[in-house]
Formats: sequence, structure tokens, C-alpha cells
Amino acid sequence: MTTALRTDDARFAGLSGYNFDPHYTDVKTDDGTHLRLHYLDEGPRDGEIVLCMHGQPSWSYLYRKMIPFLTSAGFRVIAPDLIGFGRSDKPSQIEDYTYASHVDWVSQWLTGLDLKGVTLVCQDWGGLIGLRLAAAFPDRFARLVIANTGLPDSRAVSPEMSAMLGQVYPSIPVPSAKDVTEQFASGAPGAFLYWVKYAAEAPDFSVRDVFGLLSSIKDEAVLDGYAAPFPDDSYIAGARAFPSLVPLMPHHQSEREDNDAAWKTLEAFEKPVLTAFSDGDPVSRGGEVPFQKRIPGAKGVEHVTIKNAGHFLQEDQPEALSQAIIEFMNKTR
Repeated sequence: MTTALRTDDARFAGLSGYNFDPHYTDVKTDDGTHLRLHYLDEGPRDGEIVLCMHGQPSWSYLYRKMIPFLTSAGFRVIAPDLIGFGRSDKPSQIEDYTYASHVDWVSQWLTGLDLKGVTLVCQDWGGLIGLRLAAAFPDRFARLVIANTGLPDSRAVSPEMSAMLGQVYPSIPVPSAKDVTEQFASGAPGAFLYWVKYAAEAPDFSVRDVFGLLSSIKDEAVLDGYAAPFPDDSYIAGARAFPSLVPLMPHHQSEREDNDAAWKTLEAFEKPVLTAFSDGDPVSRGGEVPFQKRIPGAKGVEHVTIKNAGHFLQEDQPEALSQAIIEFMNKTR
């Protein structure tokens, strides 16, 4: 049976800017273990639903600045914590986490709450998972807002490219957070492999260092908020696992095929799609282009670039991103 940890509620008391009531539901693992999944549910009950999905190693805390803008505009904001993050339960072993299991857990939650008419807002792994949900349950989604993310498939990662990455990865020395920062800053094509190896193998991996690597956050109270779900290293298996689950390597072929199937559905998705990538993200630079070209609903939409923002654009430019979402939703009602 899966062994899971649960972060003490006391660690979430008094966090900077995060004054929201928790909501919980259970999902099941393949071996029948029940895991508690946490989510926020703010704003008018009859408002259009904005589903805000976070990535790695953040949690619903990432959307704390945006929620007031969106609810003031009349929208209902629902923001889950992925399993392994935030106030959700945290299976203790890296092997407990797969791309498919994350999709399954959030699918159980989405259908269990019977959410419909949803506008998806997704960033980082929130996109890799959220877009799979949109493809699996297209009738539940009214719009997509795609930011700083991707959905790697066999077109983006060919067998030849995957084989090459698989050969290069073992030769990369275990990097420090500083090494990863330098790789991303250089624009080196193999920078992401440094990120994968750092998260999976570096003995000093920490959530705080990740935000130092991918953000300009200096406020210690904010960094405390992001670190709150992880009292010690026994809680960070999910955060360590995520980069290794991006379907790049030869052993990820089945995951790329699952994404191929998702893309097939998205290539027939005619409801409105907005890309809102930032201008300063070294991880997802240029990633908006496939979505704009391949999804019919993105045609004719006035896409936006969020200025002066890095990877965590919800943190850097919450008002600008919120306003882009509000205007897009109002225009496409």
C-alpha cells in the first residue's frame, strides 16, 4: 500500500496573503489507498468557474494574489493542490508518482465535483496535467488559458531526439541550483536535463532554492509560504519526481503517446484558447507557438505576453495575468 504523509495544519496558519478556507476530497491510488486532495473554492457559487492549476514545486499559494481580482470580477475560482503538494497528501516515495497517476488523481477530483463550464488556467505541470484533462473531458471546459507550459508529444520529442537525450543524461554531473541557473541563463539546449538531474539527484535539493533559481522572490515570508507544505525532506518526493516525469526519455514513450492522443483532441478543440506566456521564462520560452498553431480555438484570439515576469508569472504579475483572463472571458461569453 502507498504510504503518504500529511503536513500539519499548523504550518499553514498565518501565511502571507493566504487567508482561504480549505476544502478536501479523497482520491484513490491504483492500490486502493485513499489520498486527501485539497483545493480552494472562492467567489460566488453561481460564477463561471476558473480552474487554476499550479506546477512544480508550488501549490495553490501561487494564486493567492490573483484570486481577489478574479472573484471581484464575478468568477468562482477553484485551485487544487496536486497530490504531493500544498495541503494535499504526499506519498513518500518518488516511485509513487507518475505522469499517469497525476492525471488520474485530478480526473477523479474533477469528475467527483462534477465541474462544468470550466475555464482552465494552467502553468508549468498545471498545463501538462490540465491540458490532458481538457482533452479527456472536453465537454467540461469552456475555455483554455495556457501560460508557461507545454504538452510534449511525439512531434515535439521524436524517437531520435529522445534517444539522444537518454544518452546525454547519464554524462551530466549532479548539479547545484547555481549550476542549473547558469545553464538556463546560457540558453543551452541541454539546460532542462540539468534541472531534471538536480531535482532527482542533488542531495541539497530544496523548494526554497527552486524559487531562487526560477524567480526573483526575495521576501522571506513568501518563501516561507512556498516551503510550508514541506517540513523536512521526507515530504518532497513529489517535488523531486516531477521534472523526471516530463516525457523526454526513451522510457517515456507511452506518456508521449498519451500526449499524442490528447493533442488529437486539442486539434479539434474550437472553444476559445488564450496563450499568456511571460517574457522572461527560461524554461518555456517559445512554448506558446505550438498551441497557437495547432488548436483551432486559438485562431483569431488576441494572445498576450505578460511583461516583466519570469516562470512564476502569477507571482510576478498577478494583476496583469488576471486582467488578461478577465478580458478574455468577458469577450468570449
